[in-house]
Amino acid sequence: MLSPENKQFIKEHLDDDIRLLALQFASNFRNKSDFSFIINQIAGRQQIKNKIPSWYPSDDLIYPSRLSLEQCSSEATACYKASLLSGDRFTDLTGGWGVDTAFIAPRFRYANYVEKQTGLAQIASHNFTVLGLENISVHTTDGIDYLRKMNFADCIYLDPARRSASGKKVTLIEDCEPDLTKIQDFLLEKAYRVLIKLSPMLDIRSALKILRYVQVIHVVSYENECKELLFELNKKTKGEPLITCINLKQKSEFQPLTFNFQEEKKTNVIYTNTIGDYLYEPHASILKAGFYKGTASRFHLTKLHPGSHLYTSSKLTPHFPGRIFRVETISSLNKKEIKEMLSGIDRANISIRNFPLSVAELRKKLKLKEGGNIYLFATTLADGQHIIIKALKKEE
Repeated sequence: MLSPENKQFIKEHLDDDIRLLALQFASNFRNKSDFSFIINQIAGRQQIKNKIPSWYPSDDLIYPSRLSLEQCSSEATACYKASLLSGDRFTDLTGGWGVDTAFIAPRFRYANYVEKQTGLAQIASHNFTVLGLENISVHTTDGIDYLRKMNFADCIYLDPARRSASGKKVTLIEDCEPDLTKIQDFLLEKAYRVLIKLSPMLDIRSALKILRYVQVIHVVSYENECKELLFELNKKTKGEPLITCINLKQKSEFQPLTFNFQEEKKTNVIYTNTIGDYLYEPHASILKAGFYKGTASRFHLTKLHPGSHLYTSSKLTPHFPGRIFRVETISSLNKKEIKEMLSGIDRANISIRNFPLSVAELRKKLKLKEGGNIYLFATTLADGQHIIIKALKKEE
């Protein structure tokens, strides 16, 4: 799909500013659609450099629209999904650009990619060939129509579209396409397991009121930013689901934290008015999952306040799943105390946890620039006192 000349042009301009490139070379191309396609390929390759790094070196992959690239999984999250699945037959009913299919397919003997948009399906088919994925069959059709006719599979995967017909982003399960509320039972008639990727903005407990047979919920973060909620359905499920929190990092083995809501509900913790030598901030997946009291109990820490999801200890807990800080100074909101604490400091990283001001408001009040190696945590103690903690991040 790319001529040798176009491949060479793309390689020579991979690091260029797309807007300037378009202005500079538009007149050199007689066929404007060809030039738009080439510009889109450069933009796409730039876009996936960090998102899907193993694909970046290839000169032969074809990139879809910017929106499709924004919506697709990253390599890290796709690899995580692949680590959960294996078997004989796999079907992706919402194929898109095909990233998840490409990384999951090698874990199965046969894989089926289903996508109703002809252009996307053609691009994905081409890319699967480039990547040497010979066990994937491409089907250009509606996913629900394919579901009705498909043979039984070990696993079905769906990533429902989270945009309305007008292009507006949606979060609720019933607003996504396909609507899982209408097909969840049918899905489990066609596969042993169903894995569903949903928005990280979705409320987990609300989702459990809609989805049935949920065996495991995977709350997936990358570099401490929550990226995906994965709901694993199995008809043999009994009782409440397990929640697995994972924070993926570059070149790092992931260590999942698993709990259920009963553990969180039954756990009693100690809240404190005293800050120890160390301060702990759970990674984003734990905060999203709501494992607040359980984190304190599991890692033998004291919690600052029911609504302040920060923890402290006098002795270091080195394997805490999140960021660890060495406490330097603690200040009330007294102006004199704050002035002494910030003496010689003109910039800091500010975090708000259960505090009446926003980050922007506090930064303006303290007259601090962003950045540096100082961390300020504005929070509330067990007795309701508002404080600011000055700390240094412990090296991992």
